[in-house]
Amino acid sequence: MATTFAGCLGGGGSDGLTIGHLAPMSNPLGIGSKRTVDMAVEELNDDGGFNGEQATVITKDTRTDPSEAQSVTEELIQQEDVDLLIGTFNSETTQSILDLTAEFDVPFMITGSAAPSLVTDYAGSDYDTYKNVFRIGPINSDFQAESIADYCAYLNDQHDWDRVAFLRDQAEWTEPFGEQIPGLLSERDLEIVYQDALSIEGTDFGPVMSDVNESDADFVLRFFAHIDGGDMLTRWHEGQYDFGIEGVHVSGMLPTYNELYDGAATYETTAQSGAAGVTSITERTQPFVEAYSSRYQDADEAPIRAPMYMGFNTYDGIHVFKEAIDSLETTDTRNNLDDFVGEMLDIDITGVAGQLSFYGPDSDYPHDVREDRRADGTITNYPVTQWVGPEESECVYPDEHRTADHQLPSWMQ
Repeated sequence: MATTFAGCLGGGGSDGLTIGHLAPMSNPLGIGSKRTVDMAVEELNDDGGFNGEQATVITKDTRTDPSEAQSVTEELIQQEDVDLLIGTFNSETTQSILDLTAEFDVPFMITGSAAPSLVTDYAGSDYDTYKNVFRIGPINSDFQAESIADYCAYLNDQHDWDRVAFLRDQAEWTEPFGEQIPGLLSERDLEIVYQDALSIEGTDFGPVMSDVNESDADFVLRFFAHIDGGDMLTRWHEGQYDFGIEGVHVSGMLPTYNELYDGAATYETTAQSGAAGVTSITERTQPFVEAYSSRYQDADEAPIRAPMYMGFNTYDGIHVFKEAIDSLETTDTRNNLDDFVGEMLDIDITGVAGQLSFYGPDSDYPHDVREDRRADGTITNYPVTQWVGPEESECVYPDEHRTADHQLPSWMQ
């Protein structure tokens, strides 16, 4: 599906600027990402374009499948002659196209996948080959682990919760959590009393909830991107289990999620880029969410009120691209890749999900988005939101962005 905003197909320069967007289009994350790439390009085209040129967006459905992602990426590169690729959700799909993008020197901005290996095993191992790849967000899983561990310490301060049941997707993006969370929690005087990596092909939450309950955990810390935890949340409310449910739940980021599950998500939390627009991460966050909501409030497909985390990052990525292109003074990125990379490494701009700048070639995470830290070292650009009503959520962490204190489930108060 192509969205043309006064541009024409073809590579940068006299033939126009073409942006290829990759996302799972049966997933609300992909729909939100497509909408925000269209929004960003339309806004920037109206404001003078990219180094004076108008852009065309072509979206291809990856279907969250590596082979399909390879096929549509090859089409975008070989037939559409794109000047930028942006998007992708799951890390396995993203990984499957890195060689292809590198072979043809196409700048690739990752906006949904968080596995550190996407930079450490590629640009970190063979920089010259994979220098075309940048990660726009969210912060990678290593930094997510650190940030979530600090959030767990906050929960302990608030509620005297120090016993943790640790659950995660059995998927590549959660491997850093499996490796690091036990030590990070131990450093903060928190004890893991139960842990499991759950199959993303289907999980019976009945036994899981029983096991967590028997462990006498104070809260569940879970990392779910592939697993929809709706059944877990329904059982939690119906059984009034005496523990909280915290961490990362991508399905729960859907703005209508709590309504879909008849309020069963109330009191669960999830960390997410942009904090669903409920707080001013930057001065640009809430105006962006308001514009998105106004534009798509009558749309048939979710997400309607906010685009979910990938959409925040995709929107920011297009603005980063414009900044680099305007400084480069050409849209022909593929024939000027070294200069384009140099401009990207000089980027430091305010986005809707936070401040954006990138690690350099000699860092542990070359071309990865930098985490924001306050003076005491605490990461601040991985905010946590909590459902507090059918349509209402609040930002509960960190202090800089908090709109409300974390709430205990009503049956635990």
